[in-house]
Amino acid sequence: MIWIGGLVTTYGAGMAVPDWPNTYGYNLFLYPWETWIFGPWKLFIEHGHRLFGTLVGMISIALVVSSWWTRARASVRWLSLVALVGVIAQGALGGLRVIEDATQLARIHGCVGPAFFAFAAALATITSVGWQTTEPVARPEIPRIERLAILTTLLAYAQLVLGSQLRHLTTSARAGDFRTVLVFHLIVAAALVAHIAMLAVRVHRAPGKPAWLSRPALGLLALVLIQLVLGAGAWVAKYGWPAWLSDYAFAAGHVVGAETRQQALLVTAHVATGSLILAVSLLVAVRAGRLAWCSPGLADRTPLLAGGVR
Repeated sequence: MIWIGGLVTTYGAGMAVPDWPNTYGYNLFLYPWETWIFGPWKLFIEHGHRLFGTLVGMISIALVVSSWWTRARASVRWLSLVALVGVIAQGALGGLRVIEDATQLARIHGCVGPAFFAFAAALATITSVGWQTTEPVARPEIPRIERLAILTTLLAYAQLVLGSQLRHLTTSARAGDFRTVLVFHLIVAAALVAHIAMLAVRVHRAPGKPAWLSRPALGLLALVLIQLVLGAGAWVAKYGWPAWLSDYAFAAGHVVGAETRQQALLVTAHVATGSLILAVSLLVAVRAGRLAWCSPGLADRTPLLAGGVR
């Protein structure tokens, strides 16, 4: 869903279908499939984005029904309702963005999607078998890992917000606006890389190195390194090589094309990987919190644990 939404923004296809909730007057599900499949590319991805959004909404409804039908933990039941409200709000934001043709709503829509994705990842974690079978770890290092992971999650989300501002700058924006947002985007990127590296090192050095934490922490480190490469590639594909490299043959021969496949894939992959970094950061924070419930100084969380697992 995030990948398709990224393609919609990359190709500027947000207004390829000018009405909502219908598609050119048709019911969303009754729009002629031949026109959708064989029609213009921008129509294809925008209508597909809506269909996938509806699918996510249906899955969210199924989650609510199943959690209440099976009498899951009270926290899970209420969190499933929060997920449903979140996906409805995101769909409404997308619809209003089309009706109002408002760039600011597009920015908000681009920030809420990754937040919902991260929330869904956390919800999948706390409903997993591993959540219920993992024993708390009474070590002082675990709460420190939890706090660092929370801060990393906040930085990852701030980076997504800045990235959304960059992607939705209007043609009327001043050159200084782009430069300012870009500089902050790079600064937060450096801080995020540093925090993820510290988080991976701290998890690696923790006594026993719980695999439940070490695997996603190492995965997070790999993701942020991939993200750096994707970010550099997206910049070159969209704006060209830096001026100080222009004397080299590979840079001098590079021509920036509008909406090329390479550009679209790199930029969209950069967006999607950012959402993955957010989700995995929150995953590490949630898992560390689960392990920290019985750590020294946090014994008051134990009743929550006892009452939270069936």
